Amino acid sequence: MNRVVHPIEQESYRRLRARLDTSHFPPLTRAVVERVIHSAADLAYADDLVLDEAELATAHTALHGGAPVVVDVEMVGAGITRRETVCRLGDAVAGPGLTRSAHAIRLAYEQVGPGALWVIGNAPTALEELLTLDAAPALVIGLPVGFVGAVESKAALRESGLPAVSNVSEKGGSAVAAAALNALLYHPAAHSEEPS
Repeated sequence: MNRVVHPIEQESYRRLRARLDTSHFPPLTRAVVERVIHSAADLAYADDLVLDEAELATAHTALHGGAPVVVDVEMVGAGITRRETVCRLGDAVAGPGLTRSAHAIRLAYEQVGPGALWVIGNAPTALEELLTLDAAPALVIGLPVGFVGAVESKAALRESGLPAVSNVSEKGGSAVAAAALNALLYHPAAHSEEPS
């Protein structure tokens, strides 16, 4: 992907790297950590994120090979640039024991099937629902935010053994979830030395 980086973004990354040494991270991990930090202006994400370089490399290949990208809310999709996303929240309905967000995940899975990249930045119930499906994801970016269910849903994601990007704290949200996906989208090759 050819991408022109604006001078403001270049300066932001320069300042980020002046305040936090990220050079010890492997390339894709560094790209995700830096872009998430950049999106939130929160250096603490360097210690809060949980991710695996090999899983990121596999997801990077799937993403650049055209795997579908599913988001839990339109706000996450709006933050993902240069890539179409699937969001079924507008078609979903709540029911007994089922939130709209969870129903939207079911609908999205029916549409895209296995092998997608799932980007959840808003609803812990969306992440919980995804974990009940046999979705065989290329990657789950599970970064829902909140005081109710967010920490628990992210812990369940890590315990599931699925390839994932998550974090330990209650922090998260649409911007950071989209940033994590964009880091993989913008990265030119799985083994490049310098993240974009």
